Amino acid sequence: MATIMIRNLDETTKTNLRLQAARHGLSMEEEARQLLRKAVNPAVPSEGLGTRLQRRFSSLGGVELGTAQLPDRPLPDFSEVDGQ
Repeated sequence: MATIMIRNLDETTKTNLRLQAARHGLSMEEEARQLLRKAVNPAVPSEGLGTRLQRRFSSLGGVELGTAQLPDRPLPDFSEVDGQ
């Protein structure tokens, strides 16, 4: 585990940290650790965005999308680039 020291912390911030720690029943040091963890470690969702969207909007019903039709002409060939 690493140790850091924070210098020049203003009294208002220190007091607010102490009060918040007391409300949570924690030491100032543990409160600061938890705040830093939340601030710098990205939250990892337990499920993907698509799953969350489906769950959120499933009660509204769905839509049937048709399949895309390709044009009757041949697709362009991009294998050769001009000037190279």
